[in-house]
Amino acid sequence: MEAGLRTLELTVRRRLDGLLQGNHLGLVPGPGTEPGEARPYQPGDDVRRMDWAVTARTTEAHIRETVADRELETWVVLDRSASMDFGTAGCEKRDLGVAALAAVAHLTRGGGNRIGAIVANGERTTRIPARGGLPYARSLVRKAAEQPAAPEGTRGDLAAALEQLRRPPRRRGLAVVISDFLGPVDWLRAMRGLSARHDLLAIEVLDPRDVELPDVGTVVLADPETGGQREVHATPLLRREFAAAAAAHRDEVAAALRGVGASHMVLRTDSDWVADILRFVVRRKQRWSGGGA
Repeated sequence: MEAGLRTLELTVRRRLDGLLQGNHLGLVPGPGTEPGEARPYQPGDDVRRMDWAVTARTTEAHIRETVADRELETWVVLDRSASMDFGTAGCEKRDLGVAALAAVAHLTRGGGNRIGAIVANGERTTRIPARGGLPYARSLVRKAAEQPAAPEGTRGDLAAALEQLRRPPRRRGLAVVISDFLGPVDWLRAMRGLSARHDLLAIEVLDPRDVELPDVGTVVLADPETGGQREVHATPLLRREFAAAAAAHRDEVAAALRGVGASHMVLRTDSDWVADILRFVVRRKQRWSGGGA
């Protein structure tokens, strides 16, 4: 475990270093307490930052940038339900979830920032308090990785984990939700409550078998959260219907996240997750600086 986490940390630090340089931007610009420069409004900007005085003076919509707070509190909800204990490519989804947590810890550390986590597997929920410093960030990632798997037949409850973060209310900051978002979209109300107070980032963790069935003939499908199993023959028709249903669910999740104002990052077990995070963060920095969509 220690060797694996150390390798993970070195991977994250080597490839993500430099993103916190310059204007103190990592995953979020920070809620900001000091007004910054005004710039023309672009589609996708938060209308709550509209600068009406400049808009009236120039007759063109402008928003007011904010100077990032130097002490950001980040809370991560890590889904460790049974569906995360699955993977058919480079790693299991639970491993990718821990890697995403490590990346968030790296991208938000420094400057007095603090990070905490809520790890839930459906049977138990573990709260790791928010504190600062590199040694504590390492400890937090290790504690999250060491959380036990959910017993077979235990359903995950992402909505309940999100409610653990909502109440009691915390100071405004960054809330990150790491999950495969499989199952009913019953977490919408809790997500909306978090988004009203915090910058919200949803990291969706996927495996190729979540979205398509392989052409392998007869296969046994198992639901780890109920323990149910079914033997099916992966005919071309069944594979098409499975892919269509999976795509529809992914679209439903994406639409729900957009509807609550959450940023949405997708990581896959068969992809270079560090490169995917890099591209995501760079696009966000460009959007905040007015350099791109």
